[in-house]
Amino acid sequence: MMLDPKYALIRQFIAFSLFLILWEAAGYAGMLNPLYMPAPTEIWRALVELFTDGRIWIHIEATFTAALAGLALGIAVGIVLGVIAALMPVVSELVQPVMLLLNAVPRVILAPLFAIWLGIGLASKVAVSFSLVAVIIFFTVYTGIRQVDRRLVERIITIGGDRWALLRHVYLPSVAAWVLGDLKVAVGFAFTGAIVGEFVAASRGLGYLLSFAQSTFNAALMMALILMIMAVVLVIFSLANRLEKRLLRWN
Repeated sequence: MMLDPKYALIRQFIAFSLFLILWEAAGYAGMLNPLYMPAPTEIWRALVELFTDGRIWIHIEATFTAALAGLALGIAVGIVLGVIAALMPVVSELVQPVMLLLNAVPRVILAPLFAIWLGIGLASKVAVSFSLVAVIIFFTVYTGIRQVDRRLVERIITIGGDRWALLRHVYLPSVAAWVLGDLKVAVGFAFTGAIVGEFVAASRGLGYLLSFAQSTFNAALMMALILMIMAVVLVIFSLANRLEKRLLRWN
């Protein structure tokens, strides 16, 4: 039996609704311990309280500021280093091993070190997000340039094009396609870095609220925050996907 893809969203909504109903019914019947697994209504109540008293906005602002700053810096530095390393073998010999080493370890473990170096303020959260984003963008750009069709490069050289012409007409379009393709991953990494940094040491932010909810065994608040973070990241993913489709229509 073939399923019509046009109704996929409806089927997903129905399945999710049934899941919530069963979850709520299990909680109402006393089958779930509210200390560990609160009912959906309790999670919704905790989420509404966060926005009703207005205390959530300062934490959202802190997390978004750290994540977007780390994302912007990571993309900029990753692109520059990736382009230079791909075009200059001497630089590649120095930079690539460092990036491989950073890529081989979970970079979130650097969060406590950044907190010691930079304090519990914004800078340490930006540093964690930056470290996560810069490495992935570096390899995206480096790989994108190295895998450019050599025939295109030879044609530009044949008609008298210099290095700037190659960069403008061959390498940068290829890099743009690769970077935009990995933009959603970079966004997720940026928010991961910001939230982990706040979870380790902070005085505000969504990661700080998660740490507070954990320390007070407030499972409803913790799950409400997790759902809110998921919703925000999904919205950003959707916007990034639209941007990718718009900018890569030529591809």
